[in-house]
Amino acid sequence: MEQYMPFIWIGFAVLMAVCEAFTSQLVSIWFVLGSVCAAITSIFTDSIPIQSAVFLVVSLIALVVTRPLVNKIRQKKGKTSTNADRLIGKIGIVLSDIEDVQKVGQIKVEGEIWTAKSQSAPIAKDSKVRVLAIEGVKLIVEPEE
Repeated sequence: MEQYMPFIWIGFAVLMAVCEAFTSQLVSIWFVLGSVCAAITSIFTDSIPIQSAVFLVVSLIALVVTRPLVNKIRQKKGKTSTNADRLIGKIGIVLSDIEDVQKVGQIKVEGEIWTAKSQSAPIAKDSKVRVLAIEGVKLIVEPEE
């Protein structure tokens, strides 16, 4: 079994690389690096516990070193704007009563009908509202004065 360990580690590295290719976030790239180092270690020693330890240590070090860099890059990109963001700040008309903060009603904003929740108080039908935010598929609104 020991003579096949380099191939097993390389196979695991390829499997992790394929998994990484199918994800949109870095989730298994560290295991690729750990597997390659374990494969190199397996050439010099037949001890599977040592190979496994090298795999774990290298994977953890790679994770600890690169994760803050990845997070910093992600924060620089900022928030991705969606088409629905254009509704924030717009005025709409209530189509069905929003009875209280926990219940939803419907409003019409720029020709589109949306489910809406009141941020603070009940809002009656035919009232004007201002869109404050979007939570999922619901607009958060407040009465327009």
